[in-house]
Amino acid sequence: MKVLIRKARHEDIPFISDITKEAFQNYAAKAGIQVMIPALTETYQDIENDIEKKEVFIAFENHYPIGCIRVDVNFRNAYISRFAVRVKYHHTGVGKKLMDAVSKRLKELGVSSACLHTAANYDEPVQFYLALGFRIVSISSEAGYPRALMCKEY
Repeated sequence: MKVLIRKARHEDIPFISDITKEAFQNYAAKAGIQVMIPALTETYQDIENDIEKKEVFIAFENHYPIGCIRVDVNFRNAYISRFAVRVKYHHTGVGKKLMDAVSKRLKELGVSSACLHTAANYDEPVQFYLALGFRIVSISSEAGYPRALMCKEY
């Protein structure tokens, strides 16, 4: 599968919204999350703000948008959010390619660590992040469900 990953642009907002909602509806169902998660209620304006203020990447296969990810860089630390891949493209390597693109960019920026949250009781993403070198730092239920804070050093 040939995947193109590039920085997101304004015209990608509808695609990013669609991918994020599809992926996070699936995530919430599989993780048994009963509360509304912010990824499902964000607006086009929220996405536009992220494109302007964060590192936002989008993945395409044959010009069809299939995944996206956002990274908030604060000097030498980064926070990864809204990592989403269309359900049809799970287990195809798209997610790893997006994470590889993020890692490359973070190294270019001199970032020393990156963190993210994922549902602690949903083994698939936890194992995915562990395989990429992230480790579980803590687990909390502040968001209304158990979330693991996972971090990686660069």
